[in-house]
Amino acid sequence: MELVVVGLPGSGKTAVGKRVAARRGAAFVDLDDEIERAAGARVPDVFASEGEAGFRRRERAAIEALGAPDARPELHRVIAPGGGAIVDPRNRWQLFRGRRVVWLDVRPEVVAQRLRRSPNVRPLIAGRDPMGAIRDLAANRQRFYATATRVAGVAEMASVVDAVEAALDAPVAPGAVLLRADTRIGRIVIGEGILASEVDGALRDVDARRAILVSEPGAWAAVGEALARDLGAAGWSIEHVLLPQGEATKRLSIVEAAAGELARLRVERREPIVAIGGGALGDAAGFLAATYLRGIPFIQVPTTLVAQLDSSIGGKTGVDLEAGKNLVGAFHQPAAIVIDIAVLASLDARQRRAALAEAVKMAALGDERLFETLEASGAAIATGDPQALGSGALAEVVERAGWAKVEVVLADEREAGARIALNLGHSLGHAIEAAAGFHDLLHGEAVGYGLRAAARIGVARGVTPPERAERIERLLDALELGVAPLSLDLDEVLDLLSIDKKHAHGALRWVLPTADGHAIDADVPADLVREVAVGVLAGRAAQASTAGAVAR
Repeated sequence: MELVVVGLPGSGKTAVGKRVAARRGAAFVDLDDEIERAAGARVPDVFASEGEAGFRRRERAAIEALGAPDARPELHRVIAPGGGAIVDPRNRWQLFRGRRVVWLDVRPEVVAQRLRRSPNVRPLIAGRDPMGAIRDLAANRQRFYATATRVAGVAEMASVVDAVEAALDAPVAPGAVLLRADTRIGRIVIGEGILASEVDGALRDVDARRAILVSEPGAWAAVGEALARDLGAAGWSIEHVLLPQGEATKRLSIVEAAAGELARLRVERREPIVAIGGGALGDAAGFLAATYLRGIPFIQVPTTLVAQLDSSIGGKTGVDLEAGKNLVGAFHQPAAIVIDIAVLASLDARQRRAALAEAVKMAALGDERLFETLEASGAAIATGDPQALGSGALAEVVERAGWAKVEVVLADEREAGARIALNLGHSLGHAIEAAAGFHDLLHGEAVGYGLRAAARIGVARGVTPPERAERIERLLDALELGVAPLSLDLDEVLDLLSIDKKHAHGALRWVLPTADGHAIDADVPADLVREVAVGVLAGRAAQASTAGAVAR
């Protein structure tokens, strides 16, 4: 067994960790000491000479050097990382999996007092009001610390050490939680091997009396049946409702039939349903929850990559009409979203690849680290390369793309303004998806074409720097998104574009990428849209011949 002690700077990680290690006869590792030894300089000097980015590179290397955790039952090593080490998703992937993690929770006021008396000035606190700085760090890191077993860190040292030892000896849930956040749009949990324990906890949190699982045949076979068995073993009475697979489930007639099944089961207003499946299932089950008895709770269990990093987050539920996608729906936030990376193992390459279009969208909106991760590991994630999972790259993409969406939604929960940014690539993408009949193309495949269109229109309108557009298209090329020519009727695509939900006062508001964000343009000429659509539908091979004409 190995123990990781996390907490704010000044929370006592080193002091407590050393005492626990001494009591149990275990080794103690202070990661800041390891970094200083490798750098030949103190941490403040590393910050001064290499900047925070340089220090974080050294920190990641020190964590990787720890190697695999010791699985023997007795405690063999106690590890105290720096307060900010756990901000990096790769660090949490390396540190938390296979190890016990304890959070020393100390109020910012107490930490600030300790830091004022400390001879060691923390680089991220230097030159700032300690109280304000610590409060900011506490708020920004709460979702990372909350993954661990909480121990109150304000007490006599012996009492704190006793509490940590008690946590070590207590039973622990399987798997590793990498992020846990309680937000206005529900609890969001990301981890590996956590599905049954976290769904069990979410059901208990809403005082459920049984587990009502709503799924579709593919997700039920891959994930739902095992989850039902595990929940049954935990004492839950199980009911399940199966909807059709894929976009076929997003029909009012299907929702009506499912509501009838809930009525047959005598589901009450406060009873939650658990939605197990991809984006289409989540949309339909969420709409069912939003409308049955005028709204019942639901728990999202996304089982596809696109659902984990995008569609399960935000509370937008809906079904399709013949006239277009998601034209009937409601905003209905889930009680919890349980994202288990482990369930993605059964996905095929096409689903993985298509899902990454949504990650490219979030990168293009200004997440530089996500952009770099996709450039380095996106192709491996798309093909299901085991190294992409083992290195933590897949978990990092899910977390970064998903949390970026959380922040946008929290700023604009009901799509009154800023949330329109999430429609980058979706205007032409939705029209292409509808023209293909919602079955020939996966959603992300259509969005890949839409992202190319937005980048090209942005260049033509002087909004997108050409080098930014080229970078977006190179990444789409590497992921093989929006590459093949499409045999769709151009006029039908443009007609479908005319009913896009982002119209206001008769004009379509295009979301276009900028150098590090986005801009809204409601004056894009129709002839430019037609010209770009022709080029996009022609496929990537036509890019060279159309680029000059578009970038006028």
